[in-house]
Amino acid sequence: MFDQVDRRASYKAPPTVVTDRLLSQEARRAKALQEQKRRRAQKFDSTRHLDAFADLSLGASDDEADDYADNGSEVVGEGIANYAYLASQKLDFQPPVGYEQKTEDTNKPKRNRGKNKRKRFKSKPSKWADKCMYAELLEMKEEPNFWANDGMEGDVGLPSDLEQGWVAIAPVPIGKRCLAITHQSSAGVIGISPNTTLRSRLLGKMLLPRFPSSLPPLTILDCILDANWTTNGIVHVLDVIKWKGQDVADCEAPFRFWWRDTRLAELPRFSPPSSVFHFSLSGDQGQSQSAQHSDSYKFPYPTSFIPIPYHTNTTLQAIHSSIIPMARLTREIPVEVPASIPFQPSSPTVMPVDSSYDPLGSRISKTVTSQVSSDGLLLYVAQASYEEGTSPLSCWIPIKPVTEPGNQQSTMFSSLASPLDVFQRLVQHRMSSMVNTMHNVVGDSMDI
Repeated sequence: MFDQVDRRASYKAPPTVVTDRLLSQEARRAKALQEQKRRRAQKFDSTRHLDAFADLSLGASDDEADDYADNGSEVVGEGIANYAYLASQKLDFQPPVGYEQKTEDTNKPKRNRGKNKRKRFKSKPSKWADKCMYAELLEMKEEPNFWANDGMEGDVGLPSDLEQGWVAIAPVPIGKRCLAITHQSSAGVIGISPNTTLRSRLLGKMLLPRFPSSLPPLTILDCILDANWTTNGIVHVLDVIKWKGQDVADCEAPFRFWWRDTRLAELPRFSPPSSVFHFSLSGDQGQSQSAQHSDSYKFPYPTSFIPIPYHTNTTLQAIHSSIIPMARLTREIPVEVPASIPFQPSSPTVMPVDSSYDPLGSRISKTVTSQVSSDGLLLYVAQASYEEGTSPLSCWIPIKPVTEPGNQQSTMFSSLASPLDVFQRLVQHRMSSMVNTMHNVVGDSMDI
């Protein structure tokens, strides 16, 4: 029986915390992967319509018919024609004894059920709620006597197939997880008519009003809204679920990430939103000039969909020398913003040949560098498809320490150390263990 503290901690726990601790994360991951394979095979078989032919039977062959005729027995007609004949016959239904059919009494006055009845309107949950594939925190163990284990690694939380069966995503930017959804527009131009909405991860609520983007219709992307999107207009694309109505979620992770980068690179690029969103044209001329010369340009909506880099080479050497250092770095992304120029209404308007030139003659675009801080590292099982909700098929390794509810003071390392630092030390230890094992094998072979 749990005490009051444990019950309160479990009640306050967010949905990303796994409550089933009887199975290790490795076992839950293998179980989830097998379940995905089973559902994928079942879906493939259903598309072949094998169930429709399971109960069908063919009639007797010509040889069997001759045998029946020689024996004087009657050949029973089977097949579709016989089933059609049976279906055409009208079956008489005999009600059981004591069965009374209820008829409506027309003489009885009807009660006004709508009178004095309070209607209770309950907000329906959004269909986009909890549709993101949310990663579990990678469960790693680093006990104080870990390094004195005579070179034996044991179960420290690192996946056993880390070098062959995983894909890394780094650096993961700081921001809010969401879904980018484009709608089918009956009329309008891509990049001008509002066709895109951002939905929150957990409740599926709309984060921003519908805004225009270069994404094609009927597209669903797993994204991270940048923490400073008002100054850089960036939405970081993590994964792709659907593209132009084509379902990509059932594909494996490396293909989804390749598809994401390829399709995003083909999108047309548009100029940043016009400056009319940020200052009044009917105001005083001096106020307009001060607004134009200020560098506080704010994006009214996101304009850039930037893919997060992925890495298919997850060998221990590549993780230690390339992926982990990249997960710590601040990413620099070029962003196009309007640039202010002196406004002279008395001079004739000069329209240079530049697609990014503002039609009002007040701004042209310039390219600046946006600094995007990293939040950690993501690992995806390569063979896994995209699934809804929290899944052990994706693991999260943050930079900052994370303390789970009900486990604030479990060990000294879990409460003080950075998970990315622990991950790096475990990778180093596995590399040294493999080198020692290789040296021992070579020494034994030389002795023989």
